[in-house]
Amino acid sequence: MTHRNPLHPTGRLFAIVAFIEAITWAGLLAGMWLKYGPQANVALVKLFGPLHGVAFMVYVAVTLFAALRLRWPWWATGLALLAAIPPLVTLPLECWFKRRGLLSVRAGQ
Repeated sequence: MTHRNPLHPTGRLFAIVAFIEAITWAGLLAGMWLKYGPQANVALVKLFGPLHGVAFMVYVAVTLFAALRLRWPWWATGLALLAAIPPLVTLPLECWFKRRGLLSVRAGQ
């Protein structure tokens, strides 16, 4: 049994925002499928387009804040920023960061 440090409040914020960013990506993808698919319905794109735009900008801001606050190495910051571009990649990245302890309270913090 391994002992894991609890999530730092900033790490928890990053995890929540990464999840929201992925959910809005999924909603936008569903909306684009409906818009260009058999239904030709733009309602979901109109809803999730702006939501995802805001979620993306918040994710970038929270990522930069977390990188500074949690003292991430440069490669972790770069990966976190790049993860927002392809759909749904923020979810596995957040899980990997948790396993590596990048979102946890460290000794002396």
